[in-house]
Amino acid sequence: MPKSAAIDDLLKVMAKLRSPKGCPWDREQDHMSLRWHAVEEVYELMDSIEAGDDHEMAEELGDLLLQVVFHCQMAQERGAFNFEKVTRNIVDKLIRRHPHVFGDSKVKTVDAVWAQWEQIKKAEKKGTRHERPSALDGIPKYLPALLRAEKLVKKARKAGLLVKPRPKQGLSKAAVGRMLFELAEYAQQQHWSAEGLLRAELKKNERNFRKQESKSKRK
Repeated sequence: MPKSAAIDDLLKVMAKLRSPKGCPWDREQDHMSLRWHAVEEVYELMDSIEAGDDHEMAEELGDLLLQVVFHCQMAQERGAFNFEKVTRNIVDKLIRRHPHVFGDSKVKTVDAVWAQWEQIKKAEKKGTRHERPSALDGIPKYLPALLRAEKLVKKARKAGLLVKPRPKQGLSKAAVGRMLFELAEYAQQQHWSAEGLLRAELKKNERNFRKQESKSKRK
């Protein structure tokens, strides 16, 4: 079977499901109603990867691809974009952001690749409504709180807004994991949401980081 045949079949199936004679459930969906389905599919994919189950991984990747095709079909129906546009965008982006592979750039280390990637991305967005003037911009707000905290800390540290703390003596990775679990356990005993508490702390710290960043820019 040609490589494009399966994709073409998937696009046709999705169009049929959304047609007037298609599936009632598929027809009534919109971008908002489906937004959490993609998140769920990503978590199921993560389960299959950690289990080392290739059969499940292939199935979950298909489910995730379905979400992409579903959104593309709905966007095409309202004249916004289609699957061809989405795939062309990512192909162009990969080529543009890998000049060390497709161009003349000479970067060799992973750190240099990331620095180049960020520089190119910043230049692409400059002057557009997607421009990110703050070093803290670009963190998805719906990330789980702990993952969002890690990304905020990383960005703040790279921007010089957070001094690297001294490592605590004798504190192993296992000990840190145990502490995190114990904090979640304590929050649950108090009928508090550990997720909510960390999100509130994130908002406070991000607000302070942005004030600090703004002051440094004015100097």
